[in-house]
Amino acid sequence: MTTQELVDQIHKKQSFLCIGLDTDIEKIPSFLLEEKDPIFAFNKAIIDATHDLCVAYKPNIAFYEAYGEQGWSALRKTIIYLNKNYSDIFTIADAKRGDIGNTSTRYAKAFFEDLNFDSITIAPYMGRDSVEPFLQFKNKHTILLALTSNDGAFDFQTKKFEDKELYKEVLSVSTTYEGAENLMYVVGATKAEYLKEIREIVPNSFLLVPGVGAQGGNLKDVCEYGMSKNIGLLINSSREIIYASDQEGFSNAARTKAKELQQAMKKELERLH
Repeated sequence: MTTQELVDQIHKKQSFLCIGLDTDIEKIPSFLLEEKDPIFAFNKAIIDATHDLCVAYKPNIAFYEAYGEQGWSALRKTIIYLNKNYSDIFTIADAKRGDIGNTSTRYAKAFFEDLNFDSITIAPYMGRDSVEPFLQFKNKHTILLALTSNDGAFDFQTKKFEDKELYKEVLSVSTTYEGAENLMYVVGATKAEYLKEIREIVPNSFLLVPGVGAQGGNLKDVCEYGMSKNIGLLINSSREIIYASDQEGFSNAARTKAKELQQAMKKELERLH
């Protein structure tokens, strides 16, 4: 998917919501355990109930790897289902990969070619030659971890590096990478006060922003400081939506929560544009 196609979907749906499919078999409604593939059955129900309210889905790969072959099969079914039935949806493999060049190339092929995701999250710690292999795939996007929403982000990401915080160095240096036009960045919603300076470094790049909802991030602040001329935001919500209920009507409850966020996003789009 091209960036412009993503922007078009945001305007069409009046939403920049990304729903995280962090599917934990211990948290899904118990009656789904009778299904042949409970994880996929849960994902399918959530997708069918919310696809018109969001522009992206983000399966967290760890939640699938943890269940071995069964989990990987459910992930494959999920991405095939999305690409076949809702091809306008932007897909994110939240895999947090990143390794030396030839290994990164194999990771990229696994998620971009075999599974056909539109994007993947990458840890930038190993530098240029661990990131650039992902950037060589046409109309595929690499989402670098820049400033994350967890408490441990302060261990390294905000430490000074020659009078510049490390996350700012990650942002600045990454813009020089070959294929940098395919870069996006993870910036936690709980770090909204940093967004103004982030936008000075990457004014037009899309930011994937987790942490709105269960982690306490504020949508209005994120939009005020983080929105760019082409919107430039994907706000992720996972647990608050997909686990809104563990009863028979769980997908309707998920839709209600997604609708609340979509309507709030619509108001922000109207206010800021």
